[in-house]
Parts: sequence; C-alpha cells; structure tokens
Amino acid sequence: MTLNKRAKNNFYNELVMKKLQYCVYVLYSLKDSNFYIGYTTNLHGRLTSHITGNSKAIEPRRPFTLLFCEYFLSKHDAIRREKYFKTTAGKKALRMKIKSKAMNIKNFY
Repeated sequence: MTLNKRAKNNFYNELVMKKLQYCVYVLYSLKDSNFYIGYTTNLHGRLTSHITGNSKAIEPRRPFTLLFCEYFLSKHDAIRREKYFKTTAGKKALRMKIKSKAMNIKNFY
C-alpha cells in the first residue's frame, strides 16, 4: 500500500470514527443478573457515572460490567436500537448474542 493510499485510509477511518458519536451500551448487573440498556455520546463519562453510583436509579444494582456497545451516526438510530433492545424480542436477541460472555462473567465472580 502506498503512503498516499494509507494516508487516505487513515483520514477516512478518523472521519468515520468522529461521526460515530452515539453509543448504545448494555451493562450487566452482577447483583441481580439483569441488563441495563442506555445510549450516550460520552461512553466513558456515562460508565463512570454508573460505576461510582452517581446514577441513583441503578445504584442499588451495582456492580456492573460493560457487555456490549454499538456506535451510530445518528441519534435517531441509536434511540431506535436502544428501544429495540428493551423489547422482549430485543432482550432475547441480546441474550443470545452475549450469552457466553455473561455466563463467563457470572462464573468469574
């Protein structure tokens, strides 16, 4: 690959990553073995808030582990995906997708 081609690919990858600012994330509660599903534009900040207990609604369900996240170009798409994961069909698909990881985490603790 030539330098120009590599530079173009790097530029394109950086551009795409900057645009993927909406994140749908799934946390797994080690306390009650249930999921918490949300979306954010600042995953690190949101996870910090959940882990430190600054989010009062889910504080009693701590500790959590991040199981899954997806990034989207638009807020609309992220919200639609979050809502889907909160449906019965979405939860079933999510459990199938991450079943082995959740079991490994549960057995680890």
